[in-house]
Amino acid sequence: MALRRGGPGAASPAAGLRMDGDAREGGGPGGGGPGGGGSSSSSSSSGSSSSKDAGAEDYENLPTSASLSTHMTAGAMAGILEHSVMYPVDCVKTRMQSLHPDPKARYTSVYGALKQIIRTEGFWRPLRGINVMVMGAGPAHAMYFACYENMKRTLNEVLHRRGNSHLANGIAGSMATLLHDAVMNPAEVVKQRMQMYNSPHHSARRCIGAVWRTEGVVAFYRSYTTQLTMNIPFQSIHFITYEFLQEQINPHRGYNPQSHILAGGLAGAIAAAATTPLDVCKTLLNTQENMALSLANVSGHLSGMANAFRTVYQLSGISGYFKGIQARIIYQMPSTAISWSVYEFFKYFLTKHQMENRTLY
Repeated sequence: MALRRGGPGAASPAAGLRMDGDAREGGGPGGGGPGGGGSSSSSSSSGSSSSKDAGAEDYENLPTSASLSTHMTAGAMAGILEHSVMYPVDCVKTRMQSLHPDPKARYTSVYGALKQIIRTEGFWRPLRGINVMVMGAGPAHAMYFACYENMKRTLNEVLHRRGNSHLANGIAGSMATLLHDAVMNPAEVVKQRMQMYNSPHHSARRCIGAVWRTEGVVAFYRSYTTQLTMNIPFQSIHFITYEFLQEQINPHRGYNPQSHILAGGLAGAIAAAATTPLDVCKTLLNTQENMALSLANVSGHLSGMANAFRTVYQLSGISGYFKGIQARIIYQMPSTAISWSVYEFFKYFLTKHQMENRTLY
């Protein structure tokens, strides 16, 4: 790692920070990225160009040299904000995926559902369970992004030394999902049970206690294999799409919040649409919807992805696999945009702050 001084791009202490051996196109030494070591004549051709580059100084290279704590802190902030802001829509998604909803809880649109929930169940009802989701999202996303960044860098060096490998990004996203879901699955179970219409659980603590007493610890991981089956392809599609779009709309990988929002939102929407059938099955396993299981003649608790798939088809046919797809896309598109923009900002800010402190001391 080297901190270079001098030249038009040295306006801030973090300018020119690179990870030795970084082979991204336009991102390695001699690359053409903003603030990079490419043509000095082009970087000094105008004052306005230099000042613009100073704001985007080798942004993509800052995170590759960031510490583990930086990745984890940025990831935790991204996860908490993503799930907090979009939680009411997540509540609607859970209800719209119900296979046999109560007549009072049948919705035709996300906006109509939110309005009806607030009018009939109270203003704060769409936020019930948000506390357990925040508690799970922080550590889950901290491990998730830290694992992704390190695996991506390692695999890119092995698979594609001269550029960005989409295969490496997909594998890294899949590996990160294993850690993420191990933490998030219990939180998802509690959250979704509290979100359901007429849920008897009014607090996360009581919900955890009731599930533990009546179903045992296995209930918190009953949907884990389905969650992984859904999230591994979801995250692979998500990360590959995000990195691909970044190459198209932000080829120099400068700090560009608009590109992170756009690429993150589109990547989330595409991945969400492709994996909705698995999400419906996961919701059924998490909620153990009593009326649906009764109609399907399921005694006891439903377990296993194959059983969930059969039950969904038995009760609702092919269309059942796409219940709540509108709400899922509406939820995922802004949530992934929020997650990526917050994460990239904190990576940039924290790493730049660390480098400024190093120059002072």
